[in-house]
Amino acid sequence: EVIVIGGGLAGSEAAWQLARRGIAVRLYEMRPRAMTPAHKTGGLAELVCSNTFRGDHLESATGLLHAEMRMLGSLVMEAADACRIPAGTALAVDRVRFSSYVSEKIAAHPLITLVREEVRAIPSEGIVIIATGPLTSDALSADIRRRTGEDALSFFDAIAPIVDAETVNMEVGYWKSRYDKGGADYLNLPMTKAQYEAFIDALLAAETVKPKDFEKIPFFEGCMPIEEMARRGREAPRFGPMKPVGLEDPRTGKAPYAVVQLRKENEEGTMLNMVGFQTKLTYPEQKRVFRMIPGMEKAEFLRLGSIHRNTFICSPRLLLPTLQWKDDPRVLFAGQITGVEGYVESAACGLVAGWVAACLAQGRMPEVPPHETAHGALVHYVTHADPKHFQPMNINFGLLPPMPKTQHGKRLSARERRRLASERALAALAAWKAQVGWDKTARAYAS
Repeated sequence: EVIVIGGGLAGSEAAWQLARRGIAVRLYEMRPRAMTPAHKTGGLAELVCSNTFRGDHLESATGLLHAEMRMLGSLVMEAADACRIPAGTALAVDRVRFSSYVSEKIAAHPLITLVREEVRAIPSEGIVIIATGPLTSDALSADIRRRTGEDALSFFDAIAPIVDAETVNMEVGYWKSRYDKGGADYLNLPMTKAQYEAFIDALLAAETVKPKDFEKIPFFEGCMPIEEMARRGREAPRFGPMKPVGLEDPRTGKAPYAVVQLRKENEEGTMLNMVGFQTKLTYPEQKRVFRMIPGMEKAEFLRLGSIHRNTFICSPRLLLPTLQWKDDPRVLFAGQITGVEGYVESAACGLVAGWVAACLAQGRMPEVPPHETAHGALVHYVTHADPKHFQPMNINFGLLPPMPKTQHGKRLSARERRRLASERALAALAAWKAQVGWDKTARAYAS
């Protein structure tokens, strides 16, 4: 019997993948006996803040993830397709029907026992999947922190936006580290005084997201939103993340009035992080205001900034590439607690964790999907990112190995490259499925 803690999307998906391979599961969900500040019901896989799973076409990374999950027999995608409501090219669902669909499927499966109790500590025996999400209970959080280290568990995201490097005008900026210390690791986008003043005006006037009651915390210096910093004084950002000192433009030999620094988020340099730009601006306002930065007029955002309650571990430091805990490999983590962001991503992470746990239960060597796939790219990110800068991430094409920019001598558009990346991913997933006997293991139980 495998223990799964948490009846959200990740835990429900993990339990389903185990059960369809003939493995008994004890699924713990503390609701409704103990509620969270965000949930309203005791239903499994309750969607608390959105009814959309975002784009459902192969030019979007979420659409690719949807397609892969359907290939892998995902319960969450089965429920989403059954409860779909009109939303253009996005996949939106009826929230109540969606949760009911998952709850009924889980309750009806003879190998899944649903236990309505709070798990206050990591079980000491057996294979365990911890999929307790961003609102993990205080008791379990304390046990995880005690066993992993005080600095290994975070309770708030302080996320800066990430942009597609290809959409930044590199001719505007220059690569340099402050005072030329280390390598030329940052792309510096210089601002004149007039540009800075206009940017600050827009920043101060922009609409922000209002925190929920349980998210109201005093800001500390390490995650001060850029707009809050500007409210302290118009020049404050120029003495913080936009400080130009030590960043003289090699083309002029002079320091600009202000500077925005972008650093590589991945080894390939396809994703650039806006250093020090944690923010609570609404998503539309972030796009509008941050595109005022010279060189970012046409920037496409792979991840937008936020500061919100989200319990997550430092996965790159704690987890093996198979989502197993390095210090105790019988324990796996899945879903948002690993640092994936979003409902679909959480479910996909739960799907992989369920597969790995099934392999462990059956005495087989676990293998995760290849990096070329959306599932593999997500798992690779949370287990291989830089631990010093680790923050939760949605699926995006920047996480996958880059595609060539030309084909048969023709330059490919971004949309064409995304379509080709999706086709490559689905082919890689099909090959992996055959290699590990994915369908065979599920059919063996069904028969």
